[in-house]
Amino acid sequence: MADSIELKQLVEKILEQEEECQFTSFTSEDALDLGLKLVDNVKPYRKSVVIDIALNGHQLFHYAMDCTSKDNDEWVRRKNNTVNRFGHSSFYIGRYLASQGKTLEEKYFVDEKDYATHGGAFPLKIKNVGVVGTITVSGLAQQDDHNLVANTIRSYLISKQ
Repeated sequence: MADSIELKQLVEKILEQEEECQFTSFTSEDALDLGLKLVDNVKPYRKSVVIDIALNGHQLFHYAMDCTSKDNDEWVRRKNNTVNRFGHSSFYIGRYLASQGKTLEEKYFVDEKDYATHGGAFPLKIKNVGVVGTITVSGLAQQDDHNLVANTIRSYLISKQ
């Protein structure tokens, strides 16, 4: 029972993050600045990641650290598909499904070879517009991937005020 309550609280927290982490506009320059901030913020983890930022399917920033592989790019693709289809972070969809006791295929009839519900892809949202892209990390534990992206977006938005 405690796990169920904790899972529901986590799902609510993720929704709050998504609501908080909205841009008023987003340019290629923002993608570069945010991407480089993600590169800096991942360093304490001492792990290699792939970072990807796309606007309406157009890749604006992509960085693959040494020791990453094509497999990381596949995770990015599948996580991005999840955000683009459902309009929420891949971590939210995964935790929401876990709280429902369902798999992605059971609930939405989509193939997991094309969609990943592990943390790391975050919706690039414009206030009063909606989801227009993705900001994604692959290479850490799923909650770390998610938190790295969410926390970096939050600090980036604060720095732009």
